[in-house]
Amino acid sequence: MNAIAPDALNELENALQEERRALLENDVEALLRSTQAKLAAVRVLQGTPAVAPVDRVTRLNELNQANHVLLTRRRREVNWALRHLGRVESAGVYDASGQPGARPQARCLGVG
Repeated sequence: MNAIAPDALNELENALQEERRALLENDVEALLRSTQAKLAAVRVLQGTPAVAPVDRVTRLNELNQANHVLLTRRRREVNWALRHLGRVESAGVYDASGQPGARPQARCLGVG
């Protein structure tokens, strides 16, 4: 059984740490760079026919999931701000003729 070179795992861990920092600091440029680095590291790891230490992979997965939670929170904040500025995030709504761009309409789902 071959072990994955520590460099590939280190690059992934560094990218995940940078992604977390960028999310916490609202640094869009750093987020884009870290995402590219993370994807590059994952591609390298996917192309490596080897086995990594389970505990290390578990820690990296947990870090990635924590970053996902932060990213989801940021998206909610942006969507909230857009709604309050009178903008509606793209919702994939089509009009009766099948053309994109129809405004979503509020519907009453219950009687109070």
